[in-house]
Amino acid sequence: MKKYLMLAAAAGLLATSITTAEAEPGGCLKYGAAGAVGGHVANHHGFLGAMGGCVTGMYVRHRYRKEARAKAALYDKEHPGAKGTYSEKATAYDVEHSTSPGQMNSTTPATPATTPEATPAQPQ
Repeated sequence: MKKYLMLAAAAGLLATSITTAEAEPGGCLKYGAAGAVGGHVANHHGFLGAMGGCVTGMYVRHRYRKEARAKAALYDKEHPGAKGTYSEKATAYDVEHSTSPGQMNSTTPATPATTPEATPAQPQ
């Protein structure tokens, strides 16, 4: 039994090291596994928890990709003719505008001295 467990662990480690890493939310598998554990703890409803977690994971990933496509469209407006996938363009937009995934606007507040409304008019 130990032999099969070690082989399964080695195969899992190999499978995760070969794939490329994406900076996306978990999706159906990760949320489904968490939902199954939560459902099992909550009165042995593991299957219902897995289904709910899977639906939640698909929704979260859909929302993330929708925002990435919107950021890529904004990046295309600023840089016509830019090449790359929408996720690469969304990352470039995040870098240029100091945003983070999950937020379209910048997280740093504007200082009063830099905004044009806050600067007092100079008398002539």
